[in-house]
Amino acid sequence: MSHYKPEQSLGFVLNDVARLMRRNFNRRVLDLDLTQAQWQALAHISRNQGMKQSQLADILEVQPISVGRLIDRMETSGWIERRPDPTDRRAINLYLTEKAEPILTKMQKHGTALRMQALNGIPEEEREIMLRALLTMRKNLIGEEGQNNE
Repeated sequence: MSHYKPEQSLGFVLNDVARLMRRNFNRRVLDLDLTQAQWQALAHISRNQGMKQSQLADILEVQPISVGRLIDRMETSGWIERRPDPTDRRAINLYLTEKAEPILTKMQKHGTALRMQALNGIPEEEREIMLRALLTMRKNLIGEEGQNNE
């Protein structure tokens, strides 16, 4: 008879791996002088140029005012710029500047090294199965959130 071990539950392990990956990545990017919030914002904006500040706040799970301060600092550093949304005069869209490109390149190199370390010893076929399963889980949970918002 098997005994339930909370430390081996899916939620615990997923959360622990994500936490360890963030911590490891933070150590790797120390030389870039980025806070975790800054590198996460840069990564999300790079994937979705023109995203709204409110969208970034949702993704980072922080209050819009906190994102506003973060964006202020990043704009002062010359990494991002705010532009008015052409379809909503109240909204501001976020874009990376050319100054952010070398930082993103270094972040991507650190990210690749981290993934290689994390996936060490896992055969390619198992990696693909794991990724497909996680993508399906994400899709299922996003669908659930959409149903609850109606």
